[in-house]
Amino acid sequence: MEDLARLDIKAIIDLLIDGVYVCDLDRKIIYWSKSAERITGWSAEDVVGTHCFDNVLCHIDKDGHLLCGKEYCPLHRSMVTDTRSKGSLFVYAQKKDGQRVPTQVSVAPIHNDAGEVIGGIETFRDDSEMAHDLERAKAIQHVALQHDMPDDARVAFTTHYIPHSIVGGDYYAIQKLGDDQYAIMLADVMGHGIAAALYTMHLSQLWERYHNLLKHPVEFAATVNNELARVTKTDESFATAVCALVDLNDRTFRFAGAGGPQIVLMHADETCAYLESPGLPLAIMKDAPYEEVSIDIQEGDCLLLFSDGAIEIQNADGKMLNIDGLVAILRKQGYPERGIDMAALEEELLKYSNAIRFEDDLTLIEVRFAR
Repeated sequence: MEDLARLDIKAIIDLLIDGVYVCDLDRKIIYWSKSAERITGWSAEDVVGTHCFDNVLCHIDKDGHLLCGKEYCPLHRSMVTDTRSKGSLFVYAQKKDGQRVPTQVSVAPIHNDAGEVIGGIETFRDDSEMAHDLERAKAIQHVALQHDMPDDARVAFTTHYIPHSIVGGDYYAIQKLGDDQYAIMLADVMGHGIAAALYTMHLSQLWERYHNLLKHPVEFAATVNNELARVTKTDESFATAVCALVDLNDRTFRFAGAGGPQIVLMHADETCAYLESPGLPLAIMKDAPYEEVSIDIQEGDCLLLFSDGAIEIQNADGKMLNIDGLVAILRKQGYPERGIDMAALEEELLKYSNAIRFEDDLTLIEVRFAR
């Protein structure tokens, strides 16, 4: 017992399989463990005294973001928000030889005796084997979500998708039904990760089988609901959704809601309305009732459909962003006169949040009608 008590804490950390490094508030590396050296090839002599953004690890995330920018860096986010990561984050680190190594990362702030944040600690482990399987799953899911956007001078569709993990639990699809009609579905499966992603693959199959029913959105919603209820009867999974039809002939937007967020209708004069989305989430119960909502479309209108990951974001005071906050950010960025800059929007949402990263999948669909 006495011998253990005399062991230096650094010597103990060096025994861990996980790599460990510590930064001060300026993100200067002040400690680098033996396992960090083993995983990356960078020695303590190479990195201690440098900043973590000094062309050392050059972390990128699953979406290709260079994490050394302040807002995307998990360790920086941990220190400025005084928040530890709730789980591991998937990050690609750069080894000394230039190769990328997939890692699972955890971060936490370090406090002094007065409770002030004085630095941060990151632990990471090589996750190459799991990453290979997840990348294959991502490629399969990407095919299910890959839809050619219709080419029509009267209307333009734009989609943005940011999964929480390598694979996600949101599903969306857009399909031309005739010369003047377009079917749309946006669904958000409960949870995220592998289990939710598997349900999105089933939603993809249901879309292929039943999307023609969207000429009558209520019929489509009821059919998909019953199919999902049959599959999930021994599970508690469900999906919020919007099942919609754009009809350019009679210039209407008709939809059946299934518990999803309100839809934003932005007019050319920048006034906007929020469209209620009544109805139970899909798979909650068999034969759930749905109702159709229909609105008239004007020239220059824009419709925004999104999963709740875009609005259920809390700041340091626990205040939810909500739709008003999302619209305010978009207006600040010049919307609707200017199109959505998703990279800029993503950064603003992350700045608002008090989290290390987005805590849910985020999908946004814009339907823009020509003037």
